[in-house]
Amino acid sequence: MSGTFKILTKEGSAKRGQFETVHGTIQTPVFMNVGTIGAIKGAVSTEDLERIGTQVQLSNTYHLHVRPGDEIVKKMGGLHKFMSWNRPILTDSGGFQVFSLAGLRKIKEEGVTFQSHIDGRKIFMGPEESLQIQSNLGSTIAMAFDECPSSKADRNYVTQSVDRTTRWLERCIVKMKELNAADDTINKDQLLFGINQGAVFADIRIEHAKRISEFDLPGYAIGGLAVGESHEEMYDIIEKTVPYLPDHKPVYLMGVGTPANILEAVERGVDFFDCVYPSRNARHAHLYTNFGKINLLNAKYETDSEPIEVGCQCPTCQRYSKAYIRHLLKAKEMLGMRLCVIHNLYFYNKMMEEIRDSLDAGNFAAYKKEKLEKINTNQ
Repeated sequence: MSGTFKILTKEGSAKRGQFETVHGTIQTPVFMNVGTIGAIKGAVSTEDLERIGTQVQLSNTYHLHVRPGDEIVKKMGGLHKFMSWNRPILTDSGGFQVFSLAGLRKIKEEGVTFQSHIDGRKIFMGPEESLQIQSNLGSTIAMAFDECPSSKADRNYVTQSVDRTTRWLERCIVKMKELNAADDTINKDQLLFGINQGAVFADIRIEHAKRISEFDLPGYAIGGLAVGESHEEMYDIIEKTVPYLPDHKPVYLMGVGTPANILEAVERGVDFFDCVYPSRNARHAHLYTNFGKINLLNAKYETDSEPIEVGCQCPTCQRYSKAYIRHLLKAKEMLGMRLCVIHNLYFYNKMMEEIRDSLDAGNFAAYKKEKLEKINTNQ
């Protein structure tokens, strides 16, 4: 049944599960590769993503609304057909743009007025508009429309913001029921995840987690982290918040993070992750390995005939040397970026597979310790 989450095993707060959706079963913990406008930056194809074990793609509601337009995507049969991708897709709500486009927006109870970053035209988006766009896209999982307050915001503002996010969630639930029942809806089994907010105020986070848990949604996200607070603050908020979200529903930590962040968050009960780090870093020649992060532009790799990581089974490492990829990057040849992005995304997907295997085997704590020691090595 779509939206069913089954916990297969636990080790402390860490969970190994599977989440059923209309587009297939997601094995958790899972990392969702970020394809903001319906593609992973770096000329990575759908076939590439399938080869490297991608389970879920994440796309951006706001960006696809601006270009090419969600109505166009709907006419093309929805985002799955448009992208030629038959596995799950999660669409964020546009709520993060309320935070990231701070200089271009105005927040009211009804919703948010944006200035498009493309052509400057005014766009209004509230809970109903966000859900309509996501329904037009036909994604597997839609995120509720929320506001992401700054980690530096004062307590009074955060309290008001979180209350508004709760009211917006109620409106999202009503709108999704209406949309999923409509005759022309692409995905009538679209699932809605609610989002917990509260900046770095643990008591506000906990109270909000309790309130949104009452809606009994298919899943819940923790938003508004990795936006300026320290890693310690982030881990503390996760640890204090997760116990107040339903333990039989998946927990999604939005926009996080580094391999170390993911390992720490899995230990604290998180199931879903997404982040632009692997693809963005790859495009700048920063590559993840089990022996630390490397900068391929360093001169010492100019005549290095070894792959990015010896033993790595990604398509890049199976065929190409550091010296060749470095040459491509220095020459501004797109193939260089593509090969780097494929490697980094493979590294992340492979790490998630290892995390799942370690939870299946009951030795996640030992795996985490060993993995952190490896990836923190300096090269």
